[in-house]
Amino acid sequence: MLRLQAQALYVKQHQRGVGKLKRYLSLGLKVAISAGLLAYLIIGAKESFGKLAGYEKNWSLAALALALALAMVLITFVRWWMLVRVLGLPLRIWDALRLGFLGYLFNFVSLGNVGGDLFKAIFLARDHPGRRTLAVASVVVDRVLGLYALFLVAAGAVLVQRSWQSSQVQLQALAWGALTAAALGTAGLLVVFAPLTTQGRFARWVSGVPVAGPVLARALDALAIYRRRWPVLVVATVMSFGVHGCSTLCVFTLSRALGVEAPGPGEHFLVVPLAVLAGALPLPLSGLGAMEAAMEFLYLQHPGVLRGTGLVVSLAFRAVTLVVAGIGIVYWLANRAWVAQSLRTTACAES
Repeated sequence: MLRLQAQALYVKQHQRGVGKLKRYLSLGLKVAISAGLLAYLIIGAKESFGKLAGYEKNWSLAALALALALAMVLITFVRWWMLVRVLGLPLRIWDALRLGFLGYLFNFVSLGNVGGDLFKAIFLARDHPGRRTLAVASVVVDRVLGLYALFLVAAGAVLVQRSWQSSQVQLQALAWGALTAAALGTAGLLVVFAPLTTQGRFARWVSGVPVAGPVLARALDALAIYRRRWPVLVVATVMSFGVHGCSTLCVFTLSRALGVEAPGPGEHFLVVPLAVLAGALPLPLSGLGAMEAAMEFLYLQHPGVLRGTGLVVSLAFRAVTLVVAGIGIVYWLANRAWVAQSLRTTACAES
């Protein structure tokens, strides 16, 4: 008996060690990809940096960009708070702001996968152990609506600018991709929130799935609540337009603050959403390297733009968002023990 217990303990420790090794290797690969992308962009634009640095800076516009970035993140926090409250989960607006700023900070400072969404979901689920699925559903729906609105903003910019008729093949492909993503996103949301999905025969079949059935059934219940409160989903989507509008205007304002030659405000409503989508790739520090590469590529599709401009503007945008994320440090310093315990819980849930 003791021998079997020892073998089971050995196997468990071995599996845990293998899991840690895989996570370290995955993290190392992600860091290497980010570093490689940045190195490629910097080397390719090194001859332009002197000229880009010589342009006159406008610090008033830089301050406006910072205000737009702050408005951007505040809207996302209020949107999530609203989606949580619809599910009947008690959450004060000040707690939503505290969790929002901490989560936003973790998106930047965490090299692993303990991002803001996971942190918020685990915290809310911990305070409501009997309603954990609802807590997770609020975070998932919040992210999905934000992503859907991003597709719509990009598709709207394509339609207004007729980008699918561009003479540049790459821009044509991106334009059709944005239109396709918006169409598929619309169809997907209609299916997910349809009554046939959240109730009836399909819902009964899902609830009978072995092991995962009860959790899936509670997830469908959450979707049914959102479907019945569909005006809230509409408001959340409109708020998401505000988020992406602020982020786009923030990047455009930064380009003018830096004094560089850059696309106009209309073109930015296609450039920024596509770059933000690239930044959603699972790379360290909130997609470091991927967003910069996308911004650089999309900037260079416009005549007169100097090589390296997209990289510089993207890094300036990242610096501004880091300043906003710094507000999370204040919350962290005021609640260090609580944050440490929440991070341990999040890490355990992740593993």
